[in-house]
Amino acid sequence: NYANDYSDGVRGTDDSRVGPMRLVATGTATAGAVKRAAMLSFALAAVAGLTLALTTSWWLIAVGVAAILAAWGYTGGPRPYGYLGLGELFVFVFFGLVATVGTTYVAIEAVPGVTWVAATGVGLIACALLVVNNLRDIPTDTVAGKRTLAVRFGDRRTRSFYVALVAGTFVCVVLCAIERPWALLGLLGIPAAVAPVRRVLGGATGPALVPALVATGQTQLVFGLATAVGLTL
Repeated sequence: NYANDYSDGVRGTDDSRVGPMRLVATGTATAGAVKRAAMLSFALAAVAGLTLALTTSWWLIAVGVAAILAAWGYTGGPRPYGYLGLGELFVFVFFGLVATVGTTYVAIEAVPGVTWVAATGVGLIACALLVVNNLRDIPTDTVAGKRTLAVRFGDRRTRSFYVALVAGTFVCVVLCAIERPWALLGLLGIPAAVAPVRRVLGGATGPALVPALVATGQTQLVFGLATAVGLTL
C-alpha cells in the first residue's frame, strides 16, 4: 500500500482521486517519507519470511523475493503492470494462491488438495476488492493513462466481472465442503456481499462506490474467518 501510494502519487495518477485519502497525493506525507515506509515494510516482511524459510524450506526465499518485486512493480518501475491491466492476475496469484498455499505449507509442510480450492476463493474475493476500486476510478484512470482491466473492459462488463468474482468465491466454499463439510460456514459471508453487489449492479459511480469497496472488504473478512473456522472444524 505504501509503495502504491508513493508510485501513483509521484506519477500524478491520484491528483483527481475520489477514493480514500492517499498520503502523497494529498501532501499529508512527503513522497520520500512514504517511499521509506514502503522500504521498511519490505524489509520487515523479508526478515519474517527469511525466518520462516530457515525453519521450513529455502525455496520460500524465492517466493518472498517474487512477492516483494510484485508489490513494487504494481505501480512502480518503468512499466508498472497495474497500468497494463494485469493487476487482478497478480492479486489472484499473490493474495490468493501464494498467500494461502504458502501459509499452509509453512504450517504443516504439506499442501492438501482442498488448500488450492480455498486459495482460489481467497484470490477471487481479493480480486473483487481491486475490481470495485478500479471501477470507481475508470474516469480518472483513463485520463491518467492507467489502463486497468476496468478501463479495458468498460463500465458495464466490469460490473458483471465483479459479480462473477464474488459469486465464484462462494462456489469455492461449496467445493471445499465436498471434502470438509464444515467449510460451508464460509457462506456466512453471503449476507455481507448483498449490499455491495446491489450497489455495483445499481450503477453507482465515483464516491458512491466507496461504500461498496468497504462492504467488499467486510465480505472478504467474514468469508475468510468463517471458512477458516469451518476448515479447522
